[in-house]
Amino acid sequence: MSNSTFYVTTPIYYVNDKPHIGHAYTTVLADVLARYHRAAGDDVWFLTGTDEHGQKVQKAAEKNGMTPLEQCDSTVVRFQELWKRLGITNDDFIRTTEERHKKIVRAILQDLYDRDLIYKAEYKGYYCVACERFFTEKDLVDGKLCPDCQREVDTIVESNYFFRMSKYQDWLIQYITEHSDFIQPAFRANETLGFLRKPLEDLCISRPKSRLSWGIELPFDADYVCYVWFDALINYISAIGYGVDRARFERYWTSCMHLIGKDILTTHSVYWPTMLHAIGLPMPKTIFAHGWWLTGSRKMSKSLGNVVNPMDMADKYGVDAFRYFLLAAMTPGNDASFTEEDFLQRFNTDLANDLGNLLSRVVKLSIKNFGGKLPAPPPLQPLEMELVSKAGLAVKQLECELNAMRLDRGIGAVMNVVREANKFLERTAPWTLAKEGKTERLAAVLFAASQTLEIVSALLFPIMPEKMTLLRRSLGLSEEEITKVDFASLREYAAGSPTRTMVDLPPLFPRIVVEKPEEDAPAKPEKQKKQEVKAPKARDTVVPEGMVTIEQFFKTQLRTAKVLEAERIEGKTRLLHLKVDLGNGDVRSLVAGIAQQYAPEDVVGKTIIVVANLMPAKIAGFESCGMLLAAKSETSLKLVTVDGGGCEPGLTVG
Repeated sequence: MSNSTFYVTTPIYYVNDKPHIGHAYTTVLADVLARYHRAAGDDVWFLTGTDEHGQKVQKAAEKNGMTPLEQCDSTVVRFQELWKRLGITNDDFIRTTEERHKKIVRAILQDLYDRDLIYKAEYKGYYCVACERFFTEKDLVDGKLCPDCQREVDTIVESNYFFRMSKYQDWLIQYITEHSDFIQPAFRANETLGFLRKPLEDLCISRPKSRLSWGIELPFDADYVCYVWFDALINYISAIGYGVDRARFERYWTSCMHLIGKDILTTHSVYWPTMLHAIGLPMPKTIFAHGWWLTGSRKMSKSLGNVVNPMDMADKYGVDAFRYFLLAAMTPGNDASFTEEDFLQRFNTDLANDLGNLLSRVVKLSIKNFGGKLPAPPPLQPLEMELVSKAGLAVKQLECELNAMRLDRGIGAVMNVVREANKFLERTAPWTLAKEGKTERLAAVLFAASQTLEIVSALLFPIMPEKMTLLRRSLGLSEEEITKVDFASLREYAAGSPTRTMVDLPPLFPRIVVEKPEEDAPAKPEKQKKQEVKAPKARDTVVPEGMVTIEQFFKTQLRTAKVLEAERIEGKTRLLHLKVDLGNGDVRSLVAGIAQQYAPEDVVGKTIIVVANLMPAKIAGFESCGMLLAAKSETSLKLVTVDGGGCEPGLTVG
């Protein structure tokens, strides 16, 4: 058993509306990480919950004719029910209206006030109700729009209390610079450092009750309530015993990984660290900001009407298939596009064709030829040894990718083993061995395939616990063996028990058939109809070779970027290392093969066009987060730049 601890948190979600796919992704990701760490023998604590104070909640309550607490009570169950439906194994669920949380918030406020780290002053600012944040005039878009959500802001002049956040700017820059694993992925740390290049202002941490009454009352002034973000962030420490259970708090806190969406990076990587430092607490281990789920190239939002309801997807196609898609289709840190067509394709390819087909072949052949109970095999031949060896390597690769927060790659490695197992069956042709009466060889082939399935099912168990339970039961594992999934035993994998008896269960993943228009649809055999799950009708699109659809094109995000710095890379004659600004504090490292055509001083200051959603890669020792565009012939290369001046970075191209 490991002596390590792992504390993972999701953001606490606003209770002004029902949960959507973004909430589901973060929470499923946290759940899968928690399950894998438990399988590794770690002492795990997994926290999620709801953020129940603030103006958005108060407005939602007024709209619905409820008190704010009634609004919270009626909405929180939607999250709790969804997490139960999605198989989330959180150890705690915190609500910021609970007394255990409010008590700690008040104690922290009083302590900071007593040490003159909170003071009162008049403030003029621009307030976004949707984001519940103040902005300065220079932050606004077109002088009136919120830089985050693009909604019109309100101008407010009032007396408020402020946290001396500016005092910690230099410390925070140094801390981020010296701790490379603090903000992940690395390009998100660059965004925060870009934000910190501007003078950091003090943080307004109160709201007058005359304007907003729904919040935690300041202990030193009953006319004010606490700013919702200052209140909400403290949940991460109030939930694990800060100020109440010192041993428990110290056990988990420094192993903490905060999972957040990239839209709340500043609050978590600037507000929260300075608050913790002022309180006198160490930093969490990692703040990991994942990307957005997009529809095509557009972020999902209620106003656009393109939000995916996770409950609908789970009900329609099954919880485990939905969990699998979320984890396999998004690289943590980058944006990903969601379409039902993509979901169906991955379902049918990975789950129905590859994994489901492999299980069906192995079990049916074992039952037909051995009554489901494979005999102890003779020494395995090279082909069998190679397959089982590849399954063992997948264990190590998944662990490696898990630690690097590249879970999609880890899943890909596991599914590659599934495909190798299907190829192995094609090469060894066990159905032919059965016809020819080569019983010993047949037993060896089926044994190797079943061992591979057992390893695969253990590796996929944290992602698809219900389906992998069925798969392992079908392989004949005991009820105790089914749920006993740990990496140590997989790394030292031994042959399965010869007393196991396989069971032929209904298909794990019946292939989903997209119905064509009725006049084109061929008649289906009755047996096939029962096993297939109907999906929405869709128009088939034939894409000529070499062409892409408009949806495929818009998955590529082209943005303007200003080159801030450029340097040659020692020992690499073709490469320059660039730092580019994509606007809104998004400063990235980028490696480009243009050093033979451009000197570093030639490109600094240019506004270029980059592919902004390219998966980051390590090139010549540098993290490269994007790709610039250039026109190339056999004899020349020219950067694609923006014509004319006055073009700011971050603009969409297309």
